[in-house]
Amino acid sequence: MQAFARRLGSFDHLGLLGLRIGVGVVMAWHGWQKVDGGVTNFAGFVESLGIPAPTFMAYLVTGLELLGGLALVIGVLTRVIGGLIAIEMALTGFWVKGSKLDAPFIGTEGTGIELDFVLMTGALALFFLGAGRLSIDQAVGLEERAEPAPAA
Repeated sequence: MQAFARRLGSFDHLGLLGLRIGVGVVMAWHGWQKVDGGVTNFAGFVESLGIPAPTFMAYLVTGLELLGGLALVIGVLTRVIGGLIAIEMALTGFWVKGSKLDAPFIGTEGTGIELDFVLMTGALALFFLGAGRLSIDQAVGLEERAEPAPAA
């Protein structure tokens, strides 16, 4: 089993690429939905929750989701974007959905917090691990090039 794990270790950059694409595409899609439905409509929803500066927050969240999601896909500013998305997902899942909308962790009808939780943990992993070798971050020197694990 250890030999198998060592061989897989040389492909860890593909795991980070998959994680970046998964989290990034979902975030960008959610941001695009807000643009497509009208950010001002989303701002009205934010205002109905009693969140301060609803128009500003609506544009901030939309921009982070759309542009931040695309940035994750190509691997630029991955740690920064990962940290910001993790914070957003924690606030969205636990504060907005959990306390204001009284959503359960896994929704049987309607929305639950589970997607926010998975996106938060994925974004946190990117915050701590970085973008990996197949990224703009490493191509331009924002991240050190990690040495692949030696194959046995």
